[in-house]
Amino acid sequence: MARRKQNTAYRQPATSRPAIIVYSIAAVLALAGLADALYLTVLHLTGQSAVCGGSVSCSQVLASKYAHIGPVPVALLGVLGYFSVFSFAIFSIFNYARAAVLMRITVWLMFAVALLLLYLQAFVIHAFCRYCLFSAAVTFFLTGLVVAIPAQSLTDWKGRR
Repeated sequence: MARRKQNTAYRQPATSRPAIIVYSIAAVLALAGLADALYLTVLHLTGQSAVCGGSVSCSQVLASKYAHIGPVPVALLGVLGYFSVFSFAIFSIFNYARAAVLMRITVWLMFAVALLLLYLQAFVIHAFCRYCLFSAAVTFFLTGLVVAIPAQSLTDWKGRR
């Protein structure tokens, strides 16, 4: 049986050690955000109230009309976003170029949503939720990591995994 020649024309160099560290930190942060968003999603779907340490403002935010889009809790969007960032970070460690690009896009979208939700808490609801602030902080850290990762060609996807 003849061996197939390996096409090295489209192979990317191995992911650098600093990039692996940054993607690993992003994956851990995404897991922390995922736990937070999953907790809030389960609370919303089961109708329970969050343990906010005696803070009334937390309950105001979580019970507001901005806490859901129709029947879907906003925290469920966070679950999807954080799970996506976690998955993309892991795939980026293994040098999947598309995953790195998709992670950037997802984190920037999450950053925009976090800014919107912070605006709503500060200027519309006039109350802050600790879990929401934690999620925003995680998103801001993820955004910082995305900015720290050296930009690769975002348009050259041909031939890459």
